[in-house]
This record gives sequence, C-alpha cells and structure tokens, in this order.
Amino acid sequence: MKTDRSDWPKHIQDDFERNKDNARVGHRLLSETDRVRVWSIALKPGERLGFHKHVLDYFWTVVTDGRARSHHSEGPIVEVSYKAGETKHLKYSRGEFMVHDLENIGETELIFTTVEFKDSANHPLSLGECGDRVPDNYRVLLQEEK
Repeated sequence: MKTDRSDWPKHIQDDFERNKDNARVGHRLLSETDRVRVWSIALKPGERLGFHKHVLDYFWTVVTDGRARSHHSEGPIVEVSYKAGETKHLKYSRGEFMVHDLENIGETELIFTTVEFKDSANHPLSLGECGDRVPDNYRVLLQEEK
C-alpha cells in the first residue's frame, strides 16, 4: 500500500517517525491483567495524543461529546464527531496493525476508555519502561508544536 504523509506538518511527521512502534494507546493504563489492558484518554481542546500502534483487538468508548482529527500511517487525515457512549470494536489478524494519533479539535474535553484484548492474533507490544504513566512529552499542546 502506498503511503503519502507529505501533506502532514513537519512536527507530525517527526512524531510519527519517533513513535510508530509505540504500544501506549492511551494516556494512563488504568488496569492490566493477563487478558486485558484498560486505558484512559483525556484530551483538552487543542491537545493531542501522539502516534501509537494498535496490534491487539480492542474497543473504545467515548465518554464525552467532541471532535477529533487523526493522522493514519497510510497518509489519510480523518476528522470525526463523537457522541458520548459511542463505541467501536476493532479486530486485527496476525501481522495487521494500525498506527495513528488523536487530536482534540473540539471545544470541550474529549475522554475515551479503551480496552485491549491480550489474547488477540498478535502478541502484545511492550509498554516500555514508564509503567502506567505516559512520558510528559507525549501529551502535548498543539500550540506548542507549531
């Protein structure tokens, strides 16, 4: 599949290169067992969750209404309006994955809960050394990046 990220701003391209294998799909890991990882994402207006890689089957539920923009590794930029309670389930076959970011382009805080299933076709990626906390530079204000 041809990818074209040339329309992305430089700071977004750079973030993609740094984080395209990042397994941290949320701001905070709320719970982890041998079966699931439960994440929270909370983005104030103008905040962005950097690139991360989904390899496990998962679902997300949005807790608040809002609007977001995502850059996907294949190149597309997608804008979506969310309604509280909306839920989406995603499944990946062996070797499949998705890499994207998430920007709050709305006027209210955007909150998600994401649940990953560790018994998926792909093995869970390592979360790295930062435990249940996302590094401070991972949650950034878009205004500071420009």
